[in-house]
Amino acid sequence: MYPTSLTPKLSDVSHDSIPGGKLPQRLFTRRELIPPDKDVLWRIDRGAVRTLTWNEDGIFIALGYWGTGDLVGHSLTKIQPYQIECLTSVEVSIVPPELWHQYTGAFLSHIQDSEEILSIVHLKPMSLRLGRFLLWLSQKFGRDVEQGRLIDLNITHQEISEVLNTTRVTITRTLQEFEEQELLLRYKRRIILLSQNNQIKNRVSKKMIMGLC
Repeated sequence: MYPTSLTPKLSDVSHDSIPGGKLPQRLFTRRELIPPDKDVLWRIDRGAVRTLTWNEDGIFIALGYWGTGDLVGHSLTKIQPYQIECLTSVEVSIVPPELWHQYTGAFLSHIQDSEEILSIVHLKPMSLRLGRFLLWLSQKFGRDVEQGRLIDLNITHQEISEVLNTTRVTITRTLQEFEEQELLLRYKRRIILLSQNNQIKNRVSKKMIMGLC
């Protein structure tokens, strides 16, 4: 599926063979899949990816969203099938097994993010589930702007539905309700969570966490 040149080999990424011990890097384009190599982990230096699987009916199930500093790789899961899809252009460093012990913090972060998404997926009603997911995205991929907190990631309604185990129509309707209540606004295919003093709190977080839609 992938050109041989894209699949790293341990002989290519051995720490001892790298001048100055600098990890080799690879670049991937938006929507490209990161190769399924169990002998390395990929540290994201720039960009965002999502990990996903699919069921017998071919319906995608998003497992996580990952950004700068995160580790991803097939060695972190037993789920099959499993893919790592680039949501933006992505730059990664290749981390060989002999260096994995240096990334304890990234491993812990991976576990924590996975468990948080799992807990969000089981929230009810859907308004609460979506609100909490948007808040999580704003913390992981967001930046402060004049109106509030911009989720600096072009995520589609379909992709959100694949995380939250619902339909695209439901996500679109709930986002419209949030927008009507002035909880968020759209800006160039991105979402801004509205708040006072550039903080995600007070009216925005209270309404979303309580699921008032």
